[in-house]
Amino acid sequence: MTSATGARTASAIHDELGHPVVDADGHWHEPVAVFCDFLRDEAGAAAVDAFRAFNQRRHRWYEFSRPERLSQRYHRQGWWAEPTNTLDRATAMLPKLLHERLPELGIDFAIVYPTLGLVVQRLPDDDLRPAAVRALNRMTAELFAPFSDRMTPAAAIPVQTPGEAVDELRFAAGELGFKVVMLSGAVTRSVDRDGSPRQYLDTLGLDSPYDYEPLWSACVEMGVAFTDHGGSVDWPSRQSPTNYVFNHVGHFAEAQHTTSKAILLGGVTRRHPDLRFAFLEGGVGWARQLLLDLEGHWEKRNLAALLANLRPTNVDRAALGALYDTYASGPAAGRFDEIWATSPSSINAFTPVDEQAGRERDDMDDFAPGAFESAEEMVEELRRAFWFGCEADDPMTALAFGHDFGPHLDAMFASDIGHFDVIEMAGVLPEAWELVEGGKLDPAEFGRFTFDNVVRLHGGMNPDFFKGTVVEQTAADLLTD
Repeated sequence: MTSATGARTASAIHDELGHPVVDADGHWHEPVAVFCDFLRDEAGAAAVDAFRAFNQRRHRWYEFSRPERLSQRYHRQGWWAEPTNTLDRATAMLPKLLHERLPELGIDFAIVYPTLGLVVQRLPDDDLRPAAVRALNRMTAELFAPFSDRMTPAAAIPVQTPGEAVDELRFAAGELGFKVVMLSGAVTRSVDRDGSPRQYLDTLGLDSPYDYEPLWSACVEMGVAFTDHGGSVDWPSRQSPTNYVFNHVGHFAEAQHTTSKAILLGGVTRRHPDLRFAFLEGGVGWARQLLLDLEGHWEKRNLAALLANLRPTNVDRAALGALYDTYASGPAAGRFDEIWATSPSSINAFTPVDEQAGRERDDMDDFAPGAFESAEEMVEELRRAFWFGCEADDPMTALAFGHDFGPHLDAMFASDIGHFDVIEMAGVLPEAWELVEGGKLDPAEFGRFTFDNVVRLHGGMNPDFFKGTVVEQTAADLLTD
């Protein structure tokens, strides 16, 4: 069976797989007018007006001249971030139509994430944000309720404070019945330093001004994985006033590289071994690089290595002085005592060696919060606790299964239907199948990619996750194997 262009269709590929396909991350487009009704019911007409005003401010880029954009650093946003294929557009807007079309797309069961939710869970207004998130989650739960055999939506969860996050998580998972929650692993905050505001990233798991332990515990209690869908498009490294591609490329990977380090090095996975984390839309290439970098940093910067190789007082002053006097020339000759007194370090200039050595502290061990005793133990913790959403057109997915760079990583098929990455929904599974046709994955690895890994992520947190769905028995067999 082929399409009009000669390519095999998604349904034909699906029928030959021998296993179901679960989409770990598609998107729908919420009806804004309906959302405003729910927001009005939640917080009144003033909240709707405030939400409308916020969205209008977001697009002020178009009001300015190029010099004004450059001088004010209004960063370029996407002119249009949603496909215009009419059928696919309707499919992304209407849960009933998506439910009907899933077999055509070669997908048995879909986890559907918000689009508007990416905006509302980051609203800066501390009063508007929780109301908007609550309204969105109420609307989503109601509109998706009839289609739970093939789809489950994700609730938006704001993380600006742990209290706000826990409140909405308990409401969404406990009262509305959500089985998936969408969070961000970082919050942009500001602090006053020497009389001037300074922005920084609070990565929740490490050095946060708040205690996020209640959030990690609530996820475990409610049986939901921490699925991080945060990006970095508003970070300082992505503020081009003229080029959206510059701002967009790699932004999920950059954010998730940052937040995953905080979760791992902050010891979150060790304190909450039953909690699973998923990082969506960023692929797995960054994670493979992170794994290798952490191994390398352990070798050079675990506490024993620091003291053995980098302690300032390890330097033999007499031997260094003899070498200096022998080889120094020109204006550097004969000045060793002066140089030693100011510091032989170019990085820590004007700090004498004894003073540098005196900075040794009990908190020098960067790996202590995770209680890691070896690089292998740290790598295994990353591999055990983290899952990675990979889009169909990402060739780097193969790195998750290759053994040349270390142990396998749990990559998941994440369609991203509904967003500009997917020009045609029916082409997503065939595009992913190219990994097999090109010899990058074998069929068994493709099975883990499109079914096993996402089932273990969510089913491992909630054994009833797939109960009542079209993949219930196959998922149960996998989880009890």
